[in-house]
Amino acid sequence: MKTLFVFVLSSFFYAFCICSVSAADWKVCIAKYKQDKVCAISYTFDDGLAEHSTVAAPELEKRGFKGTFWVCGYYTEQGASSKLPRMTWKELKEMAKKGHEVSNHSWSHKNAKRLTLEQVKTEIERNDSAIFANIGIMPVTYCYPYNYKTDEIVELASKNRVGTRTKQISIGGKSTPQRFAKWLNDLMAKGEWGIGMTHGINHGYDAFKDSSLFWEHLDKVKSLEDKIWVGTFREVAAYTKERENIQLKISNHKDGLTIIPQMTLNKKLFTEPLTMIVEGEAVEAVSVKQGRKKLEARIHGDKVIFDFNPYGGKIKVTLK
Repeated sequence: MKTLFVFVLSSFFYAFCICSVSAADWKVCIAKYKQDKVCAISYTFDDGLAEHSTVAAPELEKRGFKGTFWVCGYYTEQGASSKLPRMTWKELKEMAKKGHEVSNHSWSHKNAKRLTLEQVKTEIERNDSAIFANIGIMPVTYCYPYNYKTDEIVELASKNRVGTRTKQISIGGKSTPQRFAKWLNDLMAKGEWGIGMTHGINHGYDAFKDSSLFWEHLDKVKSLEDKIWVGTFREVAAYTKERENIQLKISNHKDGLTIIPQMTLNKKLFTEPLTMIVEGEAVEAVSVKQGRKKLEARIHGDKVIFDFNPYGGKIKVTLK
């Protein structure tokens, strides 16, 4: 039996392997984004403002979306007494239970330009500890205060994380329907991951002139959910890195393919399922199993698409 190896490389977006199955050629690859979406968006909210829990999170939830909320423990502990009211630990814990990501924006939002590297480390570690103590989840992503970073700070902040926010587009006071439309069109045309950065909603830094513009934008994204994956920063960052690092060992069997995924990343950090595509001739039916677990697969034209556990062992794809 002929066995082939596939290496998924970031420089090629994804790699693939062609093998012969019942006189047909099949291309096997990892989708660039979950469920073979065209692009991805993560909505991130900085500084832990109270209206992130009372306004932003409910609006996301109405549309089935989850956001990433970067908080500073120093302000969170001030709560409503802060100059700008902040979310409480209780509110953040409830948001995390609903699937939102609550993550690290440093302890007190000091500008790292004025800190030593050891002080930056203390700011990060203290906030990690506070979030874990109050929410029960250890942050695995990081957002740089004032978006300031150096190579040394990025290296420090990236330790034991799936990713840090190094690029973003501001969503707030300067947002217009035209800017939102251009952003979406560019993301879909280029197949990119867009990361929104929002501070104030109705109050505070860079607040919207009219927040309904944001909700209308979310409605538009919802209408395009067959093309756009809306995931938390952690989800998309983990998926991207897993896709870039996975290896696939592929062989033929009588009715289809056997695929063995091999992943060397830390499975305690990188927990995101990946989407596999088997593409070739149109099929009438398909069955996919990983070990004893049956995976849900859908047929889209000449593609078979399914999510799998990159650490879950052998996958058997039976095609009819």
